[in-house]
Amino acid sequence: MNLLHAIVLGIVQGLTEFLPISSTAHLLIVPKLLGWGDPGAAFSAVIQLGTMAAVVVFFWRDIVRIVWTWLRSLWTPALRGELDARMGWYIGLGTIPIGIIGLVFKDQIETAARNLWLTSTVLIVFAVVLLIADRVGRKTRPVERLTAKDAAVVGTFQILALIPGVSRSGSTITGGLFMGLNREAAARYSFLLSVPAVVLSGLFELKGAIGTGDVGWPPTLVATLFAFVVGYASIAWLLRFLVRHSTVVFVVYRVLLGATLLALLATGLLHD
Repeated sequence: MNLLHAIVLGIVQGLTEFLPISSTAHLLIVPKLLGWGDPGAAFSAVIQLGTMAAVVVFFWRDIVRIVWTWLRSLWTPALRGELDARMGWYIGLGTIPIGIIGLVFKDQIETAARNLWLTSTVLIVFAVVLLIADRVGRKTRPVERLTAKDAAVVGTFQILALIPGVSRSGSTITGGLFMGLNREAAARYSFLLSVPAVVLSGLFELKGAIGTGDVGWPPTLVATLFAFVVGYASIAWLLRFLVRHSTVVFVVYRVLLGATLLALLATGLLHD
């Protein structure tokens, strides 16, 4: 991988990590379409640290407040009812499912699941699921009304993000919408929930990404930097967008992309 490839993939990661269109799918698809080959699951996991840094910087006040209030609530019962203290527990609770399943099925995720036929199909199928959630969800509850049940359900939905084509933000936002959260609340909790899962995944894969294959540390660092810059802009844009708009534009994009890829695969113009 050269630096140009790294820049392109970093931009792709930054654009697609927070939009409900699947960064993993795009990091698999774009190199295939350009004839670069698959950069690998480890590389993809590590450059996600760039977009997670974007989350930390964007929400740093929220994160510091949540961590500090949660820690104080451990010995100050009066604080346990506050949103920030509860949010600390909710983020931890929502992270448990993907942590367990990710470790158990690590090998399958890094090999068998990285399949263009599967990815293309999942892009379409989960687009329908996202559309249903946006249509049937009440969208009346702000983030202040988040509950432990919401955290457990959204955390369970996050497991689906291990399948390329689903989308981490797409799965968690969908879970939030099904639970009646409004779009902005679902997106905000989705972003905060993504931090521990992706940071742990990226650190776990770090050695493999820079120590094996053709991907060395210089392109990995470059891709991570571009992912951070573009990811920060994506967060700001999506939060503003969801205040006034539905997720239909992402649904349409997913269906068109998935259908196009399936057509290319079926005609032999694109090979898995």
